[in-house]
Amino acid sequence: MLTLKEKIGYGIGAFGKDLVYALVSGFILFYFNDVLGISASFTGVMMMIAMLFDAFNDPIMGVLVEKTRSKYGKFRPWIFLGTLLNAFVLYLMFSIPSSFTGGTLLFYASLMYVLWGMTYTLMDIPFWSMIPSLTKPGKEREELSVIGRTSSSIGFAIPTVLTMIVVPLLASSERLGFSYFALFIAIIFVITEIICVLSVKEKTTENKKTVKVKDMFKALLRNDQTLIVVIGIVIFNASTTLTTQLALYFFKYDIGNEQFFSLFGAIGGASQIISMAIFPLLRKQFNLQQMLYLAIGGCIFGYLVLFILASIKLTYIALLGIAAFIIYFGGGIITILTTVFLSDTIEYGEYKNGDRNESVTFSMQTFVVKLASALAVLIAGIGLDLVGLNQNLPVQSEQTLLGLRLIMTVLPIIGLIIMIIIFKRKYILNDNKMKEIINVLNNKK
Repeated sequence: MLTLKEKIGYGIGAFGKDLVYALVSGFILFYFNDVLGISASFTGVMMMIAMLFDAFNDPIMGVLVEKTRSKYGKFRPWIFLGTLLNAFVLYLMFSIPSSFTGGTLLFYASLMYVLWGMTYTLMDIPFWSMIPSLTKPGKEREELSVIGRTSSSIGFAIPTVLTMIVVPLLASSERLGFSYFALFIAIIFVITEIICVLSVKEKTTENKKTVKVKDMFKALLRNDQTLIVVIGIVIFNASTTLTTQLALYFFKYDIGNEQFFSLFGAIGGASQIISMAIFPLLRKQFNLQQMLYLAIGGCIFGYLVLFILASIKLTYIALLGIAAFIIYFGGGIITILTTVFLSDTIEYGEYKNGDRNESVTFSMQTFVVKLASALAVLIAGIGLDLVGLNQNLPVQSEQTLLGLRLIMTVLPIIGLIIMIIIFKRKYILNDNKMKEIINVLNNKK
């Protein structure tokens, strides 16, 4: 049974790792493009290639972890090593010398981003894979998963809210401010993961099936409902990641106040936590499909409000905050629902094909989220150049601002509408269908 020390230690580890992830996922495009002056199109293409490589690298990391044998276990050595390397690369990536220009700058920035993704995978895959070695199936495992995910959410929210407030306070230039802030985050990251590694102890030797990329695609093609859910996950995550990548540009240039970005993120983060907390209450009132349509509808409405407010220059933070609350509330619900839907497709696969494929199905979730992120950063990077955004100009043209606004809000709306249509027409695993499937499976057993 897990001790309180182990639970707290694991939560601290989850908190620290998402501090780093939030800083990179939310601000690296802005740092490369707006601070260093690297072409947004180049950054978008480079990040897409790196993310695709990282997505296919996940199963390889899983194999390495499974083959590891040491007196410290097979997970903790990788967490410790990956943390040290990733923290070092994080600092280097946000501390690119001002003497680097032209091809040297592009090569160095690309190399650091690829290395960051590789070293983060070194510790991220074993961190979440460690749960079965710390707990046994049931309440204890679910509890640790909740602790980990909640702590991650808190860690993710902090850089989202504080980065653009703290960076200007640390130095006279954004370039140097990002370097100092990245160093601070890197130090906290190392401390939290050391606490985690020293606090927890792998207790079981439960072996997980090593998942290969070809296994993912085989399972996907054999289970039509898994395919529908995976497409939905890709569309949803690509839409929300697009918003994340462009939000800082939106508030800095279109709204005209980049400090609003921090408040927007804080309200959105709080809204998401609230939506996840009251999910069980909503479940009592609505079936899963109704919740999905209401949540997507809420997100679309929030995006429309954001678009209208920016278009008519009604940029009060209270009104923008309402839009943030609506968008992220719906996003929190959708995040839980897609996980539930993916779980249901496992029973459906056993019902239809006689195969459960649990490990393959859930490994696919991380895989496709990275694919969605790759698509989003490509669109964001190329989109910034297509609309003609010039970070050297204090004021952008109305045409540029409209283009930025359309990519930031209307493209996600289109994606979410497509998601509704796909689920409405193709997803069949409603409550009644799942009861029928469970009954059949129980009778077979």
